[in-house]
Amino acid sequence: MLFFNQSIFYPAVFFLTGIPGLETPHWHTWISIPFCCLYVIAISGNGMILFVIITESSLHEPMYYFLSMLSFMDLGLCLSTLVTVLGIFWFNAREISFDACIGQMFFIHGFTFMESSVLLAMAFDRFIAICNPLRYATILTNSRIIKVGFAIVLRGTTALVPLLVLLKRLSFCGSHVLHHSYCFHPDVMKLSCTDTWVNSTFGLAIVISTAGLDSVLILLSYVLIIHSVLCIASPEEQKKAFGTCVSHISAVAIFYIPMISLSLVHRFGRHAPPLVHTLIANVYLLIPPVMNPIIYSVKTKQIRKAVLKVFLSKLI
Repeated sequence: MLFFNQSIFYPAVFFLTGIPGLETPHWHTWISIPFCCLYVIAISGNGMILFVIITESSLHEPMYYFLSMLSFMDLGLCLSTLVTVLGIFWFNAREISFDACIGQMFFIHGFTFMESSVLLAMAFDRFIAICNPLRYATILTNSRIIKVGFAIVLRGTTALVPLLVLLKRLSFCGSHVLHHSYCFHPDVMKLSCTDTWVNSTFGLAIVISTAGLDSVLILLSYVLIIHSVLCIASPEEQKKAFGTCVSHISAVAIFYIPMISLSLVHRFGRHAPPLVHTLIANVYLLIPPVMNPIIYSVKTKQIRKAVLKVFLSKLI
């Protein structure tokens, strides 16, 4: 249904897209299987990480508090897209109202900005632990970690609200078909038939001031870590110090690489096949929540032991 006002149409709904070229019920049934598996792995994995950190007193340390924040953000990202993605594959439910679309964008982009901030906080944690270990406990106190958590939420929310308010002022009079199985800000903005220069410029400024700035500061922290380790540590200590950073570096890579790829495709890949947009968009939202629990469970001895302890206690 469309509303008419001053020769401009305002959509009551948008139409989400599954996998281009594979949109028959037969294909949807088969495609839903790997998506379901990925969602189960992501939700159960991040839920397990949260559970062991909360219940195991030995994990009540700054590093694991930040890891629990990362798992919470990954859970939020998964749950933000779960209904629309599986709704398309199971029930061919492609319609989404404009207000529901705005709400989904708030959670998707909000959790994305907050996850970027958490990764920065984790980089700072590694910097203090390696470069100034004697002051680690006095710098990263419980009260300061709580303040960091509130600052992350406040930063992500305040950055996002004006972006969505600006989106509400746009008018849509052409196609209402989105390229993804969820609402993504650049995707929705492209459907507008009014000038989007302000939205595009403000959106770019928000991305640069959040994820862009965070990535630069993360890189800077690792430059300082590498310099400090190479200057003062023996080869054995160097290996141990770098070993504590492997999980975080992996988490940073699997978060920023898909995010940058999706941004580049939306800005410069207008003539790319729709399937490319869809695949990168799904990788962007599903791979980090799936891989982060696996990486930290495999690479972090304390997490691995805590998870095994939980499983063994259930079997006995």
